[in-house]
Order: sequence, then C-alpha cells, then structure tokens
Amino acid sequence: MNELDKKINQHFGGKVVRKDLTKLVKGNAIVPTYVLEYLLGQYCATDDEPTIAQGVETVKSIIAKHFVHRDEAQLIKSTIRDSKSHRIIDKVSVRLNDRRDVYETSFANLGLTKVVINENIVKQNQRLLSGGVWCLITMGYQPSDERDASPWIIENLKPIQISNVDVNEYKEIRKQFTTEEWIDLYIQSIGLNPEEFTFRSKLIQLARLIPFCENNYNLIELGPKGTGKSHIYSEMSPHGILISGGEVSKAKLFVNNSTGDIGLVGYWDVVTYDEFAGKTKKVDRGLVDIMKNYMANKSFSRGKEIYGASASMAFIGNTEHPVPYMLKHSNLFDALPKEYYDTAFLDRLHCYLAGWEVQKLRNEMFTDNYGFIVDYMAEVMKELRKEDHMNDYTRYFDLSDSITTRDKTSIAKTFSGLIKIIFPHGEFTEEEAKVILEFAIENRRRVKDQLRRMDETFEKVDFSYINKKTSKKVYVQTLEYIEHREMLGLEDDDEPIPEIEKTIPKKEQPEKSIELAEGQKIIRDNQSGISYDMLFGAYLIDAKEITVTDPYIRLPYQLRNFMEFAKLVSTKKDELEEVKLHLITNNNEEYIENSKGAFKEMADSLESLGIQFTYEFVENTHDRSIVLDNGWKIVLGRGLDIYQKTNGWYDIAEYYQEKRLCKGCEVTYIRT
Repeated sequence: MNELDKKINQHFGGKVVRKDLTKLVKGNAIVPTYVLEYLLGQYCATDDEPTIAQGVETVKSIIAKHFVHRDEAQLIKSTIRDSKSHRIIDKVSVRLNDRRDVYETSFANLGLTKVVINENIVKQNQRLLSGGVWCLITMGYQPSDERDASPWIIENLKPIQISNVDVNEYKEIRKQFTTEEWIDLYIQSIGLNPEEFTFRSKLIQLARLIPFCENNYNLIELGPKGTGKSHIYSEMSPHGILISGGEVSKAKLFVNNSTGDIGLVGYWDVVTYDEFAGKTKKVDRGLVDIMKNYMANKSFSRGKEIYGASASMAFIGNTEHPVPYMLKHSNLFDALPKEYYDTAFLDRLHCYLAGWEVQKLRNEMFTDNYGFIVDYMAEVMKELRKEDHMNDYTRYFDLSDSITTRDKTSIAKTFSGLIKIIFPHGEFTEEEAKVILEFAIENRRRVKDQLRRMDETFEKVDFSYINKKTSKKVYVQTLEYIEHREMLGLEDDDEPIPEIEKTIPKKEQPEKSIELAEGQKIIRDNQSGISYDMLFGAYLIDAKEITVTDPYIRLPYQLRNFMEFAKLVSTKKDELEEVKLHLITNNNEEYIENSKGAFKEMADSLESLGIQFTYEFVENTHDRSIVLDNGWKIVLGRGLDIYQKTNGWYDIAEYYQEKRLCKGCEVTYIRT
C-alpha cells in the first residue's frame, strides 16, 4: 500500500474502498458502480486483506443470490413463490394509477409490472416516480382468489444509497491532505490512475463532476468515443440519470400536461443527455425552446403553471471531425442536431469541456488503489449543492469589465464547482485560484468563440482578469486556439503574440533569417503541435558543442526522446563538420547497466552522422538545460520529457511529435 492509500484509510476508514474490487465482483451484472460499492462499503471498507477477501466473497454471494439478471427472471420469481419471501436487487420505478388510486411498481430486470406499493414508501422516496431507482427489495408472494389481484407483495424497499454524511467532518479531514493528494484521491475515486494523467487532464475529469455539486449548471462535452464521458454520469451517483438524447420529450423532462406529473428535472440533481450529437437526429423544437428558458431562468412553464427546479444539465456526444477540421470549416458545435444548433440555446452553456483532450481509456489508466465509495462521494456533492462559492475568486482577482453578465455567471459557476470539489474547506492560495479561474474562463470562452463563428452579431469579449495585488491584466485563450492560431489567423485575437513565439520557426520560414531572442515559451498541459524542431531547431544552428543536462534519461521513452533530439542535431549541423554532444544525467543501480549499454549503442550510431556522443553520471543533479557554444542556453522545466505517453507502437503520435500531447512546462531562452 502506497503512502497516499495509507493516508486515505487513516482519515476516511469505512468510507473508502479499493477500486479494483468493483471489477472483481461485478462479473456480468449490468449494475451501476455506486450499487456495487454500496455493498463493498458494507463489507470491504478496510485495508485488512483477510477482511477484504472475506468481504468480496460475501458481496459476490449477495450479487449471485439477489441481483436479478433478466435471463434469470423466471427463476427468481419461482424462488419468491416457493420461499414466500425473498430479497432482490433491481431497478424500480413507480407510477400512479389514478383509476384505482394506487401506486404501481415496475421492475426493470424482474419484468413485473403493476405491483402495488405502499404510498408511504413512495412519499419517502419520491424519485421512484421518475426514472427509477436501484433498490434492495424484500418481495413476498401471496396468491389470491380475487380476479386480477396480483400475488406479488413489496414487503420492504430500501434505495441503495448512503442515508447521511457529515460534511463538516469531511471538510476538516480535507485539511490533512495536500492539493495534489486530494486531487489524486478524487481521480482514484472515479476509478482512474492519477499517474497516467497530467494536471490539466485531471481537471477535465473533475469538471465532469461539477453538475453534481452545482445547482443549475449546464455543461457540454464533445469528443471522440471511448474516453469515459457517459461512465461518470451513469455510474458515479444515484442522484443523476442518463438518458438518450433522442428519447426525451417535454412531458418526460418537464411536466406531463395530461397528468400534471413533474418530469426528470424535478427529481434528479443531474439530467445527462447521452449521444447528444448527430446531425440527422430528430428533435422536438418545442422542447428546445422550453430548455432554453429553463437553462437561463431555472424555471419552465407548461400550461398555466410555472415551475422551478435545480437540476443541472449535461450534454455529451461524439465529434465527427478532428478539431483542426472543425475550426477551419465550421465550428466546435458542428456535430449537433440542427434544432440544438441554435446560438440562443448554446449561449446558455456554462462550460464546454474539450473532450478531444481526453485520451481513450487503456487498461493501465484504471486504478487498483483506494478511493471514496462513490455513494459517499455522491452524498457529499449533493450536500455541497447548498453552498455558493461563485464569488470566491474575488479574493485575488477581478474579471474584465467587458465580460457580460452571462459570461461572468458561467465562469463563476465553474470556479465554484471546482472549489467545492478540490477546496471544500475554503482554503486555497492565489496561485491555486489562478489555475482554476483560468480553466473556468477557458471553458466559457470556448462556447463564446464558437458562437461568434456561427453568428457575427455576437460581440467580441475581452476574456481577461486583473490580479488585484499586481494590477496585471492576464488574457486567457483556449488551448485549441493556441495550437492552431496560425491556421486561424491572428487578426481577431485580443492579445499580442509573446515575443519569444515570434522566434520559433514556422516550416515555411528559412531558419537562417530568424532573429533569435531571449524569452520564455510556456507549453500547456495537453497542448499538441509541439516538436523539438520548433523549440530548439533554430538555436542549434552553428553550435559545435552541445551539453544536455537532464537527470532522467533512463527509461525506454526517455532514451527515445534523447535520440530524437540527437536526430534533430544531425539535421541542423553542417554535413562537413563534427558536433560534440555531451549528456549529463543521473541514474541508479536498477537502470545503470542498461543505460550504459544504450549510450554505447547511441555513440556508435551517432558517430556515422558526425556527432561525437559522450555522457557522464552526476549524482543529485537537478538542472535541466541545453547549453550551446554559439551563445545560447535553453533552460528546460521538464528536461526533454515534455510529452505524455502515447498509446503504443500503432499510435501515429509515437512517430510524429506534433501529434503527441504535452505535459505542462516552461522553456526559457537565455543569451550567454
């Protein structure tokens, strides 16, 4: 058990579970994660291995005996009949039969319908009336001589969810964790391995949770398949419901005029539209109009009545084209049905998450470490919906006066949601607030920038903020704009290009004509389009001696990075001249022999290119730089390790640097 897991168990004993256990007990059961972890929380919320092993067997037994598989429904019915009483796990929904004046229950897997349920149970669990809830139900069987009388009896029903949480205790415990530890705890809680994600990628994952802790929050995420979009909304909370975007109606979502029944927004904290994209989908235009009013005003009208609700809306779907294509030919809302391709509707979105930045999930991206039982996490977030942190950023910053009220509200709600998740105790530094505020601004700006592409009548907005302490104005751009700014043109940009970026060569520019300048290049998490040639190429010209200091050149991908740098050196040198390339690095006993062998092979290989490669191991070296004898030093924040892991040999990014996602870092150019 690692140090973080020990700390998690020390402070949240009984409220956390090892995340690989969920997959271990699930088998073929089509059941949400929060149902399984509710049971695991009863029997496996410990770090004691024998207890865990025994608990897993108990949960497996409960699932085997009581979970209703649809193909075994008749067997379960027979068991209930023979035993007269039997406990089952199934998804239950209830409707009022106004002719008989009784509430009737339907069971998703058992297949029973019109089973009468006591109205007191319904009053205590009103979400049974909308969409269905997973429950532990004790079913009885009592034959009757009365015609049409159902023999099925609901003796007891208990929704699968934790009844209450102590939020104050939760906030106090948060103080025992660093920000990095707390974020990793949350990433593990949603089943992911934090070591496989950059900080920005973690923020995107956490932003998916904002609708669960922020009232009336409207989020959209469009991106490739297989990135876990729907998993968050279907598996992580009993307070959210995932519906197909093509299956929703005005009556189902808001109010059924014929019965007066309130729809999904009245019973759920989050209503998520799955498969929201698709140009050919048919959508009720009247539904879109009601949604626009609800998303803007938190209310809706059907008939003569006006209703209010606090449900957040999440819209998730798949993009049809790569981002550069959409930016060049249309916009980032390109894949939506024409009824939703409506600027008034889209302007109600508080946040557009860049789903294309999220890598497709691979086996190593899942965790086997400890995280919150998701039901506990869900109840905490539900309690945090009662709090308001929308103005917390004003401790340190002011938004630009030109930002509209709708834009400010959107930014503030995203900021508030992430504060509730990461800093529920309310303690955060100026730098921590800066990171979250810029992320919030960027995700609202993504909406507004696309609206301006769709409709020129939308005014240009100055998406910047002022640091109260320094009075410095900071502009915030979307990452995709930074990556593709040359293709888009700079005429409409609201901030000047940093001087150092002007010195980075474009492919069509002759390198000799570039006037090099001192300065800094900031690379953001998940940024693509970055190569060693762009960063270092022009500075290598005329260099005869090059010293690279990087303490971590030992693992296969790090050795690959160094060889790619050496290849770049070979393309910049005069073919008739020799260049000395010296590496200063660190190592340990585990890797040193392998590294020596690799470096010898490198030296032999590079010799034929006119590069004399040498190396030395220096203990406790922390510097990361490239020193050139032509008068330049390049300070590397992360050394040559600027790229995230690729998906393997058959990923084009393995061979094409510009297609790799970067890790956030800084590169500083100094004239010596």
